[in-house]
Amino acid sequence: MRFDLFKIFLVSVLAFALAFAAAPWLAFRALQDATAAEDIQATADLVDFPAVRKSLSSQLVPQPPVSAEAPSIWTDPLGALRKAIEPMAPPPPKVDRYLTLQGLSALSRGYRPGEAPAVARVKPTFSDRVEKVINGPHPTYAYFGVDRTRIAIKRAGQPEKVTTFTFERRALFTWKLTHIQLPPDER
Repeated sequence: MRFDLFKIFLVSVLAFALAFAAAPWLAFRALQDATAAEDIQATADLVDFPAVRKSLSSQLVPQPPVSAEAPSIWTDPLGALRKAIEPMAPPPPKVDRYLTLQGLSALSRGYRPGEAPAVARVKPTFSDRVEKVINGPHPTYAYFGVDRTRIAIKRAGQPEKVTTFTFERRALFTWKLTHIQLPPDER
């Protein structure tokens, strides 16, 4: 009887550990399915939009050219006038196209928004599913921690371009997307 209780306890611990480790990956798959199905409520439950907007904004801000010295009215009157007229704040970054359902769907498949192939609306056959499993792209863990996990997905046909999604744990098995790291040449 004692040995049976130990087996039950061991199987329970292993099942819990497996479920805990698979939860972020399942949240990523749920995000892919929710954006492909254009389910607004499910996407809102999976994404922390203010945090993702902030992370994408910092990546998409154009870097201003570095100038040695501001133009002077005495040395460059037209340059000084141009500097006085131009807006003080940089233009807002264009993150809105990344945060739409179509943009998140494209990012979760490894593409830039607007460049992803259309999602098939027909129910895939068994052979289509097998082909997708064989060909990929496959989401993989780039980092796994107790409270934060990064899932990377490579672009089909261009494996050097990797988009990384950071999920943070909000409850025991609840994970939410908080950061998207774009490939270096797309920032």
